[in-house]
Amino acid sequence: MVDRTVAVLAGGLSHERDVSLRSGRRLSAALRTEGLTVEEWDTDAGLLERLRTQRPDAVVVALHGGEGENGSVQTVLEMLDVPFVGTSSQGCRRAWDKPTAKAFVQQAGFSTPDWIVLPHSTFRELGAQSVLDAMVERLGLPLILKPDQGGSALGTQVVREAAELPAAMVGCFAYGDTVLAERLVDGVEVAVTVVEGENGAEALPAVEIVPESGVYDYTARYTAGLTDFFTPARISDEASKAVSELAVAAHQWLGLRDISRTDAVIMSDGTVQFLEVNLSPGLTETSTVPMAVEAAGKSLGSVFAELITRAVTRAS
Repeated sequence: MVDRTVAVLAGGLSHERDVSLRSGRRLSAALRTEGLTVEEWDTDAGLLERLRTQRPDAVVVALHGGEGENGSVQTVLEMLDVPFVGTSSQGCRRAWDKPTAKAFVQQAGFSTPDWIVLPHSTFRELGAQSVLDAMVERLGLPLILKPDQGGSALGTQVVREAAELPAAMVGCFAYGDTVLAERLVDGVEVAVTVVEGENGAEALPAVEIVPESGVYDYTARYTAGLTDFFTPARISDEASKAVSELAVAAHQWLGLRDISRTDAVIMSDGTVQFLEVNLSPGLTETSTVPMAVEAAGKSLGSVFAELITRAVTRAS
């Protein structure tokens, strides 16, 4: 392994700061086992000067939410010609917006639950109850509400009765000005990690997700013991192939790079439904990417060390 200095960007000011710091610490430790010199950097007003004066050989973006996934930090790295692991700024902007990602994947010929997108101003200007009634008439119940941008299921609300909608909307709008309302689909929930290598983008074994509460929300994601994970997922070979094809297609159609994670549901009839894609997936003790990496017979450090090499080579 070539001796390189790598800066792991983690933290930031988004709602997902704590998760990002946990991901960054775990990734840094894994990279050090590969013989790399690793520095953990937060993102603040001193970042640009630090990148100029302490320029690392490469950067790994382990930021979740906000500027770490909407293309902002990536744009800065591109401006300074700093090699980095992860998706380009343009790809980030496509994937960060959930409705846009759903539309791209649907255009590629894959299924995704029916959805509508409405800003907070629509409810204020047209009358909240009238809009909510129309939403239920269009999508039916149950449905799931999500901020149109963001990760870690923050603000996500499952609504099974119409009377629950007003409070659920308030909870969702606490994390963004626009809500994605989506028909709730029932089936086996899986997460599929895609990693690029010599043979292009390849899907790792799918991880099956079974939250104790029935909803894979923020608490279920990051509290040990509240969700059972099965790796590889307890699904048929046909379903495994289908979700792998979906994840790779989402990665490619959205113009993602290096690594991504696609969340999907396999319905009882075998139909695979795309939910969303994450371009800076979590790497905590309860995150699915490290589980998939281990199931593939690899280590987190070796996977990212290879991605770092690709990033440096790409920039040379």
